[in-house]
Amino acid sequence: MKRPLLQTRSLKAGYLGREVVRAVDLQVNAGEVVCLLGPNGAGKTTTLLTIAGELAPVDGLVMFNNVPTWTPMHQRVRDGGIGLVTEERLVFTKMSARDNLRIGGGNVEAALTLFPELEPRLSVRGGMLSGGEQQMLALARALSRNPSLLLADELSLGLAPKIVDRLLGAVRAAADEHGTGALIVEQHARKALRYADRMYLMARGQILMELPADEAIERLDEIEDAYLDGTSETEEDHLERQRRKGKRKAWRRQRVRERELERLTGNVASTRKIEDDDFYFELERHRRDTGERLRAKARAANKARAASSSDKTKVERG
Repeated sequence: MKRPLLQTRSLKAGYLGREVVRAVDLQVNAGEVVCLLGPNGAGKTTTLLTIAGELAPVDGLVMFNNVPTWTPMHQRVRDGGIGLVTEERLVFTKMSARDNLRIGGGNVEAALTLFPELEPRLSVRGGMLSGGEQQMLALARALSRNPSLLLADELSLGLAPKIVDRLLGAVRAAADEHGTGALIVEQHARKALRYADRMYLMARGQILMELPADEAIERLDEIEDAYLDGTSETEEDHLERQRRKGKRKAWRRQRVRERELERLTGNVASTRKIEDDDFYFELERHRRDTGERLRAKARAANKARAASSSDKTKVERG
């Protein structure tokens, strides 16, 4: 029987204490590729970030090798034998591909064994690589450290099918040859299940189904019709998420300008940090909701006055 590398028990996670996923119980064994499927907004990335240590659990346990852990993400990746590939790929755009591998503790020779096509690109800056090459670089950096557990979020995002097959094939090879356990978050179920051993289906923050990959492929049409078509988030939530994403990008650019201004002038332009963003988002949401309530109240009052005025006019004419 394969030993469990990762277990979560009644895991609840979210942002600012607000629960997004709840009662999540999943397990990844050594040498096993497990696929976490679900529509947009289901809570897959939140679950992965909580397992990685980026988010603190609201409740429940994350266990590695049957030992509960509360260490932050950098310690889990550096000391805990975890390889992490996020949706953003985490490539340093101004550093060469070779330095990107080295700074992440990766073995350059092992990375080139996984993806020989990176060899002629080792001296190229990360920002000049194609999307597929950046994803290969991020995955090679994680796997070349020979982790016991790989966590990968949306490996296939925006990539050609041929590149996706190379990436998922590398994950499968790491599981078969080195006993690496892998938890991969994917939206493209049909392709991911070809390389997986088991799957969990998540929707609206809960695990709804666990199946062997072979059985899941046989029932895939049924699963897609019932759970994977569309989105788990409301249109309002989707618009809010997109608005916040755009704001975060704008604020990130503003911080770069402020740091440059501080470097040139020696004056502190701003003391605001990335951790403060959620506070300002909630403040802005509260201000917007308050304004909407006041406007709705004013509209109701105007409608009542108009109705009263109309009644008076009718009485006078009568």
